[in-house]
Amino acid sequence: MTTNTTKTTTPVIEDRNAWRWGFTPQAEIWNGRLAMIGFSAAALVEIFSGKGFLHYWGIL
Repeated sequence: MTTNTTKTTTPVIEDRNAWRWGFTPQAEIWNGRLAMIGFSAAALVEIFSGKGFLHYWGIL
């Protein structure tokens, strides 16, 4: 006599907002978020100071 037993496994759900090191999807998401913050900060410095970002900091 044969019985068919099916074993169901639940998928592992990873937290996409978790801080993970290396080339992982989570790290790339954080990289994108931090890049957007940096770009926005540079744009705001240029808008409010009337100078370029590098000129504002005295680099050029």
